[in-house]
Amino acid sequence: MNPFSTDHKRIGLWYMATSLAFFCVAGLLALLIRAQLARPDGTLLDAHVYDQVFTLHGTAMIFFVIAPFGLGLGNYLVPLQIGARDMAFPRLNAFSYWMFLLGGLTVFAGALTAGGAAATGWTAYVPLSVLPVGPGAGQDLWIAGLLMASVSSVATAINLLVTTIVYRAPGMTMWRMPILTWEMVATSLLILMAFPPLMAVLAMLWIDRHLGGHFFDAAAGGNPILYQHLFWFFGHPEVYVMILPFFGVITEIVATFSRKPVFGYVGLVLSSFAIAGLSMGVWAHHMFSTGEVANGFFAGVSFLIAVPTGIKFFNWIGTMWRGSILLTTPMLFAIGFMLNFLLGGITGVMVASPPIDFHATDSYFVVAHFHSTLAGGSLFAVFAAVFFWFPKVFGVRTRESLGRWCFGLLFVGFNATFLPMYVMGAEGMPRRVATYPDIGHLALLNGIASTGALVMLAGVLVFAAAIVIALRERVPAGDNPWGAYTLEWATSSPPPEYNFDTLPEIRSERPVFDAEHPGMGTGTAR
Repeated sequence: MNPFSTDHKRIGLWYMATSLAFFCVAGLLALLIRAQLARPDGTLLDAHVYDQVFTLHGTAMIFFVIAPFGLGLGNYLVPLQIGARDMAFPRLNAFSYWMFLLGGLTVFAGALTAGGAAATGWTAYVPLSVLPVGPGAGQDLWIAGLLMASVSSVATAINLLVTTIVYRAPGMTMWRMPILTWEMVATSLLILMAFPPLMAVLAMLWIDRHLGGHFFDAAAGGNPILYQHLFWFFGHPEVYVMILPFFGVITEIVATFSRKPVFGYVGLVLSSFAIAGLSMGVWAHHMFSTGEVANGFFAGVSFLIAVPTGIKFFNWIGTMWRGSILLTTPMLFAIGFMLNFLLGGITGVMVASPPIDFHATDSYFVVAHFHSTLAGGSLFAVFAAVFFWFPKVFGVRTRESLGRWCFGLLFVGFNATFLPMYVMGAEGMPRRVATYPDIGHLALLNGIASTGALVMLAGVLVFAAAIVIALRERVPAGDNPWGAYTLEWATSSPPPEYNFDTLPEIRSERPVFDAEHPGMGTGTAR
């Protein structure tokens, strides 16, 4: 491995491999959380250690696993999908990766300090996060690490946008780009809008902690609600930074294994930009219970964002309708994504209603909703992407039997873990607590959730085994084992450093299909 490489494929692989490494750490932290909560009045972790564990778990999954994996996938695939040789700014691309890695290591380095890691949750609400005593140096390292990760994300977004706009191959018009590339364009625009406010609020938090600032100190004329406004102006668009790339993944997989063109190509593209645009106007639905925001307006926009998301579901169903569906491992994960994300979307509409949110906002109902979208949704799409593009990246196949076991264990384990949390929320269990009393059905529900977490662990171990076995057996996959249609499948597996020996003529968004069937039109040429 050349640490100074500027090849977009190597950097994309580093991104994805590093994200999966952080996922392993975050997963172990999640198991600690579930072990602590498996029984009432748990004593495995004291309250301060528990706060550190769930803070690092949430921070890792959001900032160092799901979103960076999507950016790493875009790094690897976007130049291939548009027929480019590399990213527009190769050195900036390498810089972005190393900033991401350094940011993650900096956050976790807080665990080595005397006071321990950050312990204020992944949102780091004030006034708790302002206190110089309590969170301590671990909180400072958390701030510094997220600033590095933010710089990395902004640099990658700029690179992806310029590459897509300037470096497309002849014939690759914007309206012939694959849906995944379009989703990366929308994600990049969203990053450029959402991450500067995060960087600003982190800088303000640092100033309040160390330089005598009073941005968030109400006693000195500051406003603690300002922190929530700035954080959630980033935080809710960040949810879509973590989901839009994976909408593209699911679209590519569904079209490939339905043996049909994407249904409603234009609708899928426009819905992505509608989601990105509307997401900038819903931040305060996280703040209904503060009484400081216009609840009616933010509830209305939150309801409205369900419309373009619903369009995607209709288009995926339309793509599968009367298709020759192949239930391969990637397709199974895509279907699992849709089922889980649908539940997350429906419950998201519920908590977008202020009267419901008043009751659910600090309960396990929100924990279940959040994980339905980003674990049952985005994380399932991560596994779908790995199984789908693994033959392209490494030129070898994974065992279908292991892939199916991986899916089955993860799907059953995920739902066993998080479906009970909806009921916990209804029974009044608050989130962010290290223990709970033995009342109602909380002991039973938490026991089921913790057992489900162990089943998910088994699924992850099967996934790791599938990857290791594939790399050891090295069964050749061929250049296009799935019969896919987008341009990355027109080159060898793995692709050469320069990506393509020759490019097929690009007449539609399915250039591989056009090259293999020269006498047939796709009916979607633009």
